[in-house]
Amino acid sequence: MKLRPPALRALAPVALALLTACGSTPLPPWPERGAVRTTPVVVDMGSAAVPPATGSAGTADAVPAPAVVVEGVPPLGAASDTPAAAAPTAPYGPEVAARFPDPSTVYRTPGLAPDRDEFSSSSEVAGWLRDLAAASAGRNSRAGLLGLGSSQSGTPIEALVLTRAASTDPATLLASGKPTVLLIGQQHGDEPAPAEALLVLARELAQGRLEPLLDRINVVLVPRANPDGAAANKRVTAGGIDMNRDHLLLRTPEARALARLQRDYQPSVTVDAHEYTVVGRFLEKYGAIQKFDALLQYATTANLSEFMPRASEEWFRRPLVAALNREGLTSEWYYTTSTDPNDLRISMGGTQPDTGRNVYGLRNSVSLLLETRGVGIGRMHIQRRVHTQVVAMTSVLQSASQRAEDLAKVRSYMDREAAGNACRGEMVTSAGPTPQRRALVMLDPATGADRPIDVDWNSALELRPLKTRGRPCGYWLAAASTQAVERLQRLGVQVMRIAEPGAVLGESYRETARASGERSDVRGSIADAAPIVQVEVALSRGVLDTPMGSYYVPLSQPLANLVVAALEPDTQNSFFANRVVDALQNQARVVGEPTMRLEPLPAAGF
Repeated sequence: MKLRPPALRALAPVALALLTACGSTPLPPWPERGAVRTTPVVVDMGSAAVPPATGSAGTADAVPAPAVVVEGVPPLGAASDTPAAAAPTAPYGPEVAARFPDPSTVYRTPGLAPDRDEFSSSSEVAGWLRDLAAASAGRNSRAGLLGLGSSQSGTPIEALVLTRAASTDPATLLASGKPTVLLIGQQHGDEPAPAEALLVLARELAQGRLEPLLDRINVVLVPRANPDGAAANKRVTAGGIDMNRDHLLLRTPEARALARLQRDYQPSVTVDAHEYTVVGRFLEKYGAIQKFDALLQYATTANLSEFMPRASEEWFRRPLVAALNREGLTSEWYYTTSTDPNDLRISMGGTQPDTGRNVYGLRNSVSLLLETRGVGIGRMHIQRRVHTQVVAMTSVLQSASQRAEDLAKVRSYMDREAAGNACRGEMVTSAGPTPQRRALVMLDPATGADRPIDVDWNSALELRPLKTRGRPCGYWLAAASTQAVERLQRLGVQVMRIAEPGAVLGESYRETARASGERSDVRGSIADAAPIVQVEVALSRGVLDTPMGSYYVPLSQPLANLVVAALEPDTQNSFFANRVVDALQNQARVVGEPTMRLEPLPAAGF
């Protein structure tokens, strides 16, 4: 890359067709709260209406039987006729356990069978989805099984697509005009309740009480995103990587599978379902046990549209909390603490653009994190944990159905807003949480009583900009940067090839300091593949030569803020820090309107 002072060459004022107008994108009117459609969706089975939450208190007699029953799949709410398996050695006594009684409904999946020691195997999950897809033939709703690739150990990763459309392929769902909701479970293999809950929801959407929601939304479910971790009962993938910190870098086939769904189906809403540590370091640090049935958070990272947190809070989190309350289930903002026993801070979920929650938000999808109390307690309270997941995700589905038209408008606005900001204004390249003090309620390990604890609390709801820069028009990548181009295309980013030599006003990165380090989050070090390059840079402005065969990544596209996260080099998640781009001279910021001839790259075949 050669950079020359701007005075040495005049730049022709030819606007790139991809760039949107430089005028500001006007805000659409925010729908009044009273505009939400609150009437229940009526099931086509007499006068029964969809209840507030699938799995609410009741017996099998109170549930309308599905029109089609999958062989070997009992209906939701079936009463257990077999004694429950003996509980393993508990991490706490009966006084604490009494705070978490089982729900009145008994959920049935292969892994929830009485006297069962293991959760549903990956082959059982696959069989469940396959049977639901087969049983949908001839029904008004379609359930299509979608292969997303294989895990590092070769286990298939599959999704179930549920829709009223004529086909389950992405083009047909996008053409339907209905928003798509993506539900993801078990990115961490030692967090089993989401997978079991998603099997229940898959059945109810395909042939049960939630099927009428498909009149207004499409749904894609991935019950088990990390089958190798599930088989080993480990958080990480078979290669030792935390896949929920891999959604920008896409080094694992598991993260690439979910990126394919996001790229192709473009969900308006995404739920990432997990479980959290109940005892462990909380007992060690605070002498207390975790209390809440559910911990909740939405996308909290830099450069999100102002509508993202507003829609997440008003349209989804508040109704979700109300649904949990109706079922006698407790909730709180998501929080965690580091693995350092001397660090007594409590932090909300991270602000880095690496988790599914934050990356999906940068994709302009309302992105919700749902965590139930489960890590480290085996099968204890498993019916309650599954019930919490089912209630919460049912609430999200119902909210999406009620807000279908609003979701379409807001998604369109956020896409246009991101594209329209190219070439102007400031952007945040690094942000952190705001330190606060607050009271947090845990449980006394001896009595089970509430124990309020005053803690140092890092709030992700109020971000502090740590580093800002002017927003460029786009980024230049050298012809050798094929790995970066491939990752961007997997994310769904539009990349252009430079078709003839040219020049453009640009800014190169000049290295001012370098060190070797590791990626970290609020828990501590991230289970990762390799050390990172920690670099400090200064910008040098001049005329950038753009050879034929090199690449241009415009910011005049809906995924502009995802591009920023990947290509600003002096952050821990950037392509440069993680050696996807191997040299600073192989990338630069384009700050003037591009004048070179560009051609789109062929659509990615993966």
